[in-house]
Amino acid sequence: MYQFPEEMKTTFESSPLSFVYYQNIDGKAVPVLASDGFCRNTGIDRDWVLDWVRTGMFERMHPDDVGLISRVSDDFLNKKGPYDVIFRCRIGNSYLVIHGYGQWQTMPGGQDLAVIGYSNITETRGQMVSLSEAYDMFREDKFYSDPLTGLPNINYLNEFAAEKVDVILSENEEPGVIYADVCSMQSYNNQYGIKEGDKLLCLIAETLRKQFPKSLLVRGADDHFVLIASVKNRQSIRESLEKANQTVIRNARGNTFGLRFGICPVSEYSDAKEALDHAKHALKRIENDMNRVCAFFSQTAEEQYWKNRYIIENFEKALRNRWIKVYYQAIVRTETGKITSFEALARWIDPERGVISPGEFIPVLRHYHQMYKLDLFILEQVCREIPIRRENGLPLLPVSVNFSRQDFDHADIIGEMNALYDKYNLSAYVPKDHFIAEITEQDIAVGEEKFHSQLQAIRANGYRIGLDDFGSGYSSINMFSRYQFDLIKYDMDLLVHLDDNGGANRLILKELVMVAKKLGIHTLTEGVENEGQYRFLKGIGCELLQGFYFSKPESLDTILNRLRNGRKIKNLETGEEREEFARKWLEQEHLKASPRTEK
Repeated sequence: MYQFPEEMKTTFESSPLSFVYYQNIDGKAVPVLASDGFCRNTGIDRDWVLDWVRTGMFERMHPDDVGLISRVSDDFLNKKGPYDVIFRCRIGNSYLVIHGYGQWQTMPGGQDLAVIGYSNITETRGQMVSLSEAYDMFREDKFYSDPLTGLPNINYLNEFAAEKVDVILSENEEPGVIYADVCSMQSYNNQYGIKEGDKLLCLIAETLRKQFPKSLLVRGADDHFVLIASVKNRQSIRESLEKANQTVIRNARGNTFGLRFGICPVSEYSDAKEALDHAKHALKRIENDMNRVCAFFSQTAEEQYWKNRYIIENFEKALRNRWIKVYYQAIVRTETGKITSFEALARWIDPERGVISPGEFIPVLRHYHQMYKLDLFILEQVCREIPIRRENGLPLLPVSVNFSRQDFDHADIIGEMNALYDKYNLSAYVPKDHFIAEITEQDIAVGEEKFHSQLQAIRANGYRIGLDDFGSGYSSINMFSRYQFDLIKYDMDLLVHLDDNGGANRLILKELVMVAKKLGIHTLTEGVENEGQYRFLKGIGCELLQGFYFSKPESLDTILNRLRNGRKIKNLETGEEREEFARKWLEQEHLKASPRTEK
């Protein structure tokens, strides 16, 4: 038999209105609750009133009305018709004309009960309206409520968020939206089942409710929750969110990474809805960083988010339309000042955004593992332009092309290099050692054995290998005993801070150049911007130099336009000169005494 929640039972039983609740049990209407108003009207004590209704009420009906009441009651009990009937019932020593008006109500827990009000005709309608209002106090409103957690839902948030914001403002606090996401909820459901997943959501709801008792807590879609709270004290908010997260992780049945939160103050934006969108963006920036539980939204970060999004969404289009172009920066020989080779650099000239710098798009491409597409694209453009250079009378100087460690995870780099070499028939123009594959020191330091074997395969196929950005923070002389390089490029930060700490970098660069010479590795320093840097590097015997002091990167189109305008390209090293300098570099007296053994 249905058991009313205690508060609801007390309220209904103490009502002055005259009504009885019935439950359909095995096809019979069994009374389960009667009001004080019904007890008073019948003159029956509460301890006996339910038995009286169950066993004696029909006996007190006028004989002419029993058949009618029986038919109406059966139809109503089986939900085949309404309960709206007038009948005569003996109360005391006389018959009273009673109006019975009934309706079905779904109670907490999902049980359907019939409630019938008994009164005179003139009072009944008003009584039932009052009864419905009392019932609505306890009825679960599915439009505004989440049935699983019992929290308000997104409809409630849309309707009443502004009011909560006003309340927080009236308390001289700063209202904000906190958007919460459960980490790997789908994996949790797959591992422990949907029921356990629901229990986790209920645990989260209860935890957040206790941690933020004065806030508006709403369950959003799926595994998301929303808080409208004061965010004036950011450190306190961070601590509270981290505490809630630890509570969830500690009390969950299964293993979970808990929650992540994006936070945005409302006062800085038009309304809570806009702040909610920004809070979602702040949450996205945490991504899979397990060391961060929450992130506050900032306009600078938002602008960067949209820039990054534009880059990744338009990258393929930029390649197809050749908005990304190859720019060549000259590398000069220190001894002669002549251009001896070039480095191929990527430049994105966007029709909508203008110039997008490498400092913007390269980190985004690296983050989304798209660098291999860029690097192979640049390599192909370099290959494509070699015949064009020859046709226009330009000397074919060696070119350095950058590669990332990621490239080797997504593509057969040596296969791609050989395929492009053959595709453009480059054997008719240049040998394979025309190309120098530059790999950063950081990539080589963390690369796995498979990556290192692919590097050696590049060199074994006739191409050259350059170690880029040496001295940028991961330097280890030990790598020269494990791998063979044709060129070492010293990081520009060594030059920028040349005189810091008593000129320590001067001594470091001098010794690094000396070590490379003894190993028979060509040396290059990038980032040369002034006469003083140039003189120092020349003095310590660095072989090659690169930087704005000599030239800025430029496209082949720019070079060809100069030629068409009658301006000759000067100071280009010939092939014979390049070979002679390379021979001298490898035939130094100290190298003859301790030659390097080839692997």
